Amino acid sequence: MNGFRPPEDRLDAILARHAQLNATLAEGPDGATFARVSRELAALEPVAAAIAAYQGARDNLADLQAVLDDPASDADLKALAQDEIAGAEDALERLSHEVRLMLLPRDEADEKSAILEIRAGTGGDEASLFAGDLFGMYSRYAALKGWTVEPLSVSEGVVGGYKEIIAEVRGASVFARLKFESGVHRVQRVPATESSGRIHTSAATVAVLPEAEDVDVDIDESDLRIETMRAGGAGGQHVNKTESAIRITHVPTGTVVHVQEERSQHRNRAKAMSLLRARLHDAERGRKDAERAADRRSQVGSGDRSERIRTYNFPQGRVTDHRIGLTLYKLDEVIAGAALDELVDALTAARQAELLASDDAP
Repeated sequence: MNGFRPPEDRLDAILARHAQLNATLAEGPDGATFARVSRELAALEPVAAAIAAYQGARDNLADLQAVLDDPASDADLKALAQDEIAGAEDALERLSHEVRLMLLPRDEADEKSAILEIRAGTGGDEASLFAGDLFGMYSRYAALKGWTVEPLSVSEGVVGGYKEIIAEVRGASVFARLKFESGVHRVQRVPATESSGRIHTSAATVAVLPEAEDVDVDIDESDLRIETMRAGGAGGQHVNKTESAIRITHVPTGTVVHVQEERSQHRNRAKAMSLLRARLHDAERGRKDAERAADRRSQVGSGDRSERIRTYNFPQGRVTDHRIGLTLYKLDEVIAGAALDELVDALTAARQAELLASDDAP
């Protein structure tokens, strides 16, 4: 046993809050209060259940130890307690770890939908094709999760794929599952246009931003420069010849967003504002994260989008995540979206281990 235990005063405070929320619901509050309390209670329910299980295991171990320490206990009772004590210690250790994970600082954005941005990097046409492969991978992964994917802005590659694609991924806990995907993804393979069979290396950059609500970002309309234009390029072929495309510039930060995927100017403006809020919110999150982590680099990556995070090697059928040194020889399954969870779970576990090892772990 490692001896690390969750702080009892914090556990008691959580259980007291859980009881208070249940009491509030029992009083039959108004609709707004009922909705707010129900949301908090739903989030707290699994934590309270884990704490109750942990405390039950702790009390059980204490009872067994008391039997062993009591001179009045007969030999048969002591033998029974001795047989059970190792299993009780293991159960307490496991439940203690589960509770400590639940008490780790939570990213407030984890439950949100996300904006996914993929841009072709070095490698010319092959990089655009790879960007298309990545978008396909995330789209298939989203389908498996029951999420929806809706493009906001598309710039197609000359021979296929995308020079850039920005999409909204909507669903439960999208950001929690995709947030470690930000960074440079590298591909090693023989391009279809390569006659000599030489392996080329290309790259694409992925950025995952939590979707921001109006309450997350305060945008002054007077700070915006909004322009309308005709949709053009490959993404605009089937758009009516009206000025439906929207470009919005946030003058104080110089942030520019452009959306032309809808025929409706109103819908394009709404999508552009959603994208702008996400980018401004992400920039503020990044600034705060940098301040908190100024003296320590995260094990699973700094979030710097210039950082190479993963290599997809087609000749060897492998995917390697460089942040945690994990290699999977199931490239086809990863690209299909089916095995992406193995990478996501490993990255999440590495982040949890890092937090547990930090000074402010519970």
